[in-house]
Amino acid sequence: MRDNSSATPSVRTPILRPQPSGLWLGLVGVAAFSLTVPFTKIAVAGLSPLFIGSGRAVLAAILAASALALSRQPLPRGTQWLRLAVVAAGVVIGFPLLTSFALTSTPASHGAVVIALLPAATATAAVLRGRERPQRAFWLATSAGAVAAIGFAAVQSGGFGQLHAADLLLLGSVAAAAIGYAEGGLLARELGAWQTVSWALVMAAPLMVFLAAVSVTQQPPVATPAQWAAFAYLGVVSMFLGFFAWYRGLAIGPIARVSQVQLIQPVLTICWAALLLGEALTWSTVLGGLAVILCAGAAVRVRLRPAPAQAAAVPGSALSSPVLQPAKD
Repeated sequence: MRDNSSATPSVRTPILRPQPSGLWLGLVGVAAFSLTVPFTKIAVAGLSPLFIGSGRAVLAAILAASALALSRQPLPRGTQWLRLAVVAAGVVIGFPLLTSFALTSTPASHGAVVIALLPAATATAAVLRGRERPQRAFWLATSAGAVAAIGFAAVQSGGFGQLHAADLLLLGSVAAAAIGYAEGGLLARELGAWQTVSWALVMAAPLMVFLAAVSVTQQPPVATPAQWAAFAYLGVVSMFLGFFAWYRGLAIGPIARVSQVQLIQPVLTICWAALLLGEALTWSTVLGGLAVILCAGAAVRVRLRPAPAQAAAVPGSALSSPVLQPAKD
């Protein structure tokens, strides 16, 4: 006789799928960003750097505003607006404009080596923003990476006394992007990944529309289909879609660890420059890039020690909790 009854009824436990890896999402973002420098170099051959730097932001802002309106996203609150302003200043205004002007007078492969400082710079910004106490080795490796990048730029320019303005612009773009990445990664835990970059684009839109209008007045844009296609990539992918994966990866974090995937960006960029632009790979470029990548890799791999104040922070906060809630996106 069968007995289908049971004293303890079975309960089917749902299988929880693991969250997407922050490193893999970061890798998707880096792959998208790796084409930014070569495509900027293609675009500046026919379009003014001011138009490229501002126009790509206007194009992305149109997409961002549409996405926010269609999904009826709630408005940011309180200090989130100030933090969005930091993100906008770094990745919407600072990095695009500075790199566009720099690449009018320097090869894409040269720019890629200097921008290779970005992983260590992002990790440094995350350390300072999160009030962590890194080991001394972190600062040593970061300093070594900075010296390697500046030394490479100086040698390529003919000496430290002849450091080109383009190199200073590239270093400035690294600082701007690092601050924007670190703050955006933290803010994405509250607003969501694509929401963060979208609100930053909308916030910066009035200024970028004004700059784009000024550039059109000064030099009406006339370009080849390839140059317009490069501009479209910069606006749609580099300025908008790429941040979906990148900020989501940083939000999953930790930021200092996810930023490691940026180490492959200069390698990819140099390869794209050789393939798309026909730029020769010189030994100085290869060795300079390798030195910067090794130093940046050492910096972001150093284990960070949280500050006592951070450990005692309110549980569940975005800056203190070791287990982060996934951001909505």
